[in-house]
Amino acid sequence: MEKAKVYFTKDLTPESIVKVYKMLQKDLTGNVAVKVHSGERGNQNYLRPEFLKPMVDYVNGTIVECNTAYDGARDTTKKHVELMEEHNWSKYYNVDILDAEGPDKVLDIPNGKILKKNYVGKDIDKYDSLLVLSHFKGHPMGGYGGALKQLSIGVASSKGKRYIHCAGKEGGSYSDMFKTDQIMFLESMADAASSVVNYFGDNIAYINVMCNMSVDCDCCEVAEDPCMKDIGILASLDPVAIDKACVDLVIASDDPGKDHLLERINSRHGIHTIEAAYDLGIGTTDYDLIKID
Repeated sequence: MEKAKVYFTKDLTPESIVKVYKMLQKDLTGNVAVKVHSGERGNQNYLRPEFLKPMVDYVNGTIVECNTAYDGARDTTKKHVELMEEHNWSKYYNVDILDAEGPDKVLDIPNGKILKKNYVGKDIDKYDSLLVLSHFKGHPMGGYGGALKQLSIGVASSKGKRYIHCAGKEGGSYSDMFKTDQIMFLESMADAASSVVNYFGDNIAYINVMCNMSVDCDCCEVAEDPCMKDIGILASLDPVAIDKACVDLVIASDDPGKDHLLERINSRHGIHTIEAAYDLGIGTTDYDLIKID
């Protein structure tokens, strides 16, 4: 596999998101889904819709999300729609909760390490292309959240999220999600991510924004404040390479706060998701980081 190209700018502006995306020379055609994290009610770190507007407008995209598998402001369609209005997503964009109505769409994973199928919101069939617009940060269970988490847990329906967390156990309970072997959970995420990559084929691109980097996810109602300074914006056509580049940038940082974030990533074996996704053939860990002004 050839080296992946990962474009990087330190300039954290809405316009720079578009600029780094244009470096990909990739036209996302047809009906474009833009996967974001809507942010749990009370979370202070999620990417605001205003910040992403030039990018979403540039691809004429629809903001897409899925309901959660845990109690909160996004575990039902009704509450999630209200939250999207509260956080101003609906003010600026068309919003589609992919699993608003069942039945879920099932994506096959014939070569999965753990999972052989993935449950996603059936509205995914409306879209020809996907822009995965991720906020890179820590995560209480996965170690970190980036492109691969958006592809897996993010695109999965509420049922699918629980299925991934339970490493393929059908009918797993809420408590079962926190009892799964960690490596099996991470490999299940990689499996699920691979199914979405294979579904969209070449009609997919990735942007990771490295700001507000807390050890906690945007899914946390009460999240820690960011532990290190902002780094920048990355874009790639490779989900494995872009996540690996983000981790490498954290490691290379001279910010002492990186130790806290790296402890979260390493204690959860977060890098294994990247390794498993590489094994599944949906990307490479070998990349060129191309810096742009």
